[in-house]
Amino acid sequence: MTLPGDRPKPIVAPVIAVGAIAGDADKQRALRKMKVVATGALVLAAVVFVVCRVAGNGQGAWPFVQAASEAAMVGGLADWFAVTALFRHPLGLPIPHTAIIPRKKDQIGESLGAFVNENFLTPEVVGPRVVAARIPRRVGEWLASDGRPEQLAGEVGNLIAGANTVLADDDIRTAIEGFVDAQLRRLPAAPVVARVLDLAVEGNQHQILLGHGLHGLGRFLEENREVFRQRVAEESPEWVPEWIDERLFNRLFSGVQKFLADVAADPDHPLRKQFDQRLRDYAEQLRTDPQAAAGLEKWKTELLDHPAVRDALASLWLPLKRALLEAAVDPNSELRRVGASVIRQTGVALRDDPALQAKCDRWVLAVMGHVLSHYSGEITGVITHTVSRWDAESTSRRLELQVGRDLQFIRINGTVVGSVVGLLIYSLSRLL
Repeated sequence: MTLPGDRPKPIVAPVIAVGAIAGDADKQRALRKMKVVATGALVLAAVVFVVCRVAGNGQGAWPFVQAASEAAMVGGLADWFAVTALFRHPLGLPIPHTAIIPRKKDQIGESLGAFVNENFLTPEVVGPRVVAARIPRRVGEWLASDGRPEQLAGEVGNLIAGANTVLADDDIRTAIEGFVDAQLRRLPAAPVVARVLDLAVEGNQHQILLGHGLHGLGRFLEENREVFRQRVAEESPEWVPEWIDERLFNRLFSGVQKFLADVAADPDHPLRKQFDQRLRDYAEQLRTDPQAAAGLEKWKTELLDHPAVRDALASLWLPLKRALLEAAVDPNSELRRVGASVIRQTGVALRDDPALQAKCDRWVLAVMGHVLSHYSGEITGVITHTVSRWDAESTSRRLELQVGRDLQFIRINGTVVGSVVGLLIYSLSRLL
């Protein structure tokens, strides 16, 4: 229904405007019909009165009928005046205390808003209704129903895919870079590295890594044997024979290779034990020595300031976006399966777990209490503000359209009750 004073915009909401006009037309016809009935009752009383005055002889029942018709006219006219005075000046005369609704429009809006605020928008009133509605259980039943999790997961996927058209890659890339950089700078490096070293030593991962490193170093030396041989020849004095250089290099190279192989093959090699102890000592040093922690923090800052690192952080978005979009549009992707599973589990828990339902009810009540205590004025302010924007004449006309049909019964009742009371008074006066 279109509110008084508003100007419906067909381009924005043509269906709503047409529906409101159709509904108003029905109410207008019903109001007009009841006005005819109420006015007809008053006219009937007047006709009866005239007949009694003209044709009656003052004998028999004529005086009683005349008294009833007189009182009926008085009652009908009085109630007509009262009903009309609510919405306009009767007969267009500026009689005091008439046209009440047009004159008191703003006060009515304020009073209505205050009434709703004090009697409806309170935790005592809304709270029991919220609990009785069993919102968590209903949400759980809806989420866990057959096919619903997959449908919602698909809708989320479509939403993610659709969001790609409005996302600005440069802005998001900059935001991710700034977010990750800020988090890494805020995170203390010393405790994290110390914990990582502890876990590596406890799981013997550092020795495994050392073994791979030694094997890799051995392969690197073997693959570049001629390069090292050439380097030794260049650094050797000219007076040293070449065969001596060759023999010396082979012995040194074989010794290094054998040493690396021995360390890699022997889990109890002293070098491995020394490496183990060095890592433990460094982890302890990071926890207890402020200078060591500060040195690591400085190294972390220099690393984050390096252009290559910043470029790497900025490049995180594109592969993440590509993987996310591919998973979002693929009905069989792990993302959709996990999303559907999470939705289903959440729905089942909300549907079947009374403790979780009670917890959600408490959360809803807490949110509701916060909203009502802080924003109930803004909610009821909608009523006050809307009424204040209405035109006085339109407000009166619209309100009459809503309640005018029922008010016509007051006129009818006034005519009927007036005739009965008039008849009783006249009868008592004759009896006395």
